[in-house]
Amino acid sequence: MTALLMTGFPGFLGSALLPRLLARRPGVHAVCLVQARHLADARERLAGIEADEPHVAGRVRVVLGDVAAPGLGLSSADEHVLEDVTEVWHLAAVYDLTVGEELAHRVNVVGTDRVLDLCRSLPGLERLHHVSTCYVSGRHEGELREDELDVGQEFRNHYESTKYDAELLVRRAMAAGMPATIYRPGIVVGDSRTGATQKLDGPYFLATFLRRQPPIAVVPAVADPDVVRFCLVPRDFVIDAMDRLSVLDVSLGRTYALTDPDPPTVRELVDAFAARLGKRVIWVPLPLALTRAVVSLPLAERLMGLPVEALDYFASPTTYDTTHTTTDLAGTGVTCPRFEDYADRLLDYMVEHPELDSAAMV
Repeated sequence: MTALLMTGFPGFLGSALLPRLLARRPGVHAVCLVQARHLADARERLAGIEADEPHVAGRVRVVLGDVAAPGLGLSSADEHVLEDVTEVWHLAAVYDLTVGEELAHRVNVVGTDRVLDLCRSLPGLERLHHVSTCYVSGRHEGELREDELDVGQEFRNHYESTKYDAELLVRRAMAAGMPATIYRPGIVVGDSRTGATQKLDGPYFLATFLRRQPPIAVVPAVADPDVVRFCLVPRDFVIDAMDRLSVLDVSLGRTYALTDPDPPTVRELVDAFAARLGKRVIWVPLPLALTRAVVSLPLAERLMGLPVEALDYFASPTTYDTTHTTTDLAGTGVTCPRFEDYADRLLDYMVEHPELDSAAMV
């Protein structure tokens, strides 16, 4: 019996992706590598998936490990679970804009290097699926094509720079003959059909900022809101796209930008949220550096609900080519929904679930 290995379970993407992969692969079982601190959550999440998706029952084994450790931190008793692995899904990463350099490097770069070491040792490996991010672009001005990586860009934080370094390792392995596919999600938001999410970040910070203001809300224009586009994508499209693309012959060796090919401008994003929240917006031109300084004042970030690290993404100079994604998904029925068609659902779910904590950007 063949197997697939997944890192990053029970994360936001991995939890939704796992049952989809198994549904498309009858007879395949899965091994989920999980850190000790996430073990209880992983087992609880798996039980929920098995209850909702009976075809998953008995096909998943959760094992203790760590992508940054030699041999992925597997015990000698668990090493044999990798013998039948023919497909590796590497989703594990630190998705925190404030992460320190050492932790980001250890998990995102060293972790990817360890996974590549494992892949080289698997005699039956058919493909590595590596989940990167659109934000390997850093501060690149203009369009980043899917087949581009090093365009001389600078980075806003260690999250971006280490995800870049990780993708670079994968591309070098591909050049040396490793069968792999790279996926670059944008900022992943909730399900476009239900609004359901496990985390509130990215555009949700903006929604929190608007909710905490009076009916007439003041929004700083840190860049031209009619020019800057916000690179977001609903989770269901990312999952649907990876599920379909992963079994196509043409996807081998390719990189896919999994994001909205026609993303909303910052003004469209603000207007959609403001309308749903019953706010009237007044735009105040305010340079990014000055806005960052204001938000960095004591207690300001907590009161506003808008982390200083998120501000840069409302002035991002980058757009993303999605030619490979759009072309290879043509005829599958998988398309990215328009933001205006699901924005209200994101806000409704957020309002209805105040228990959700802010988390980091994917």
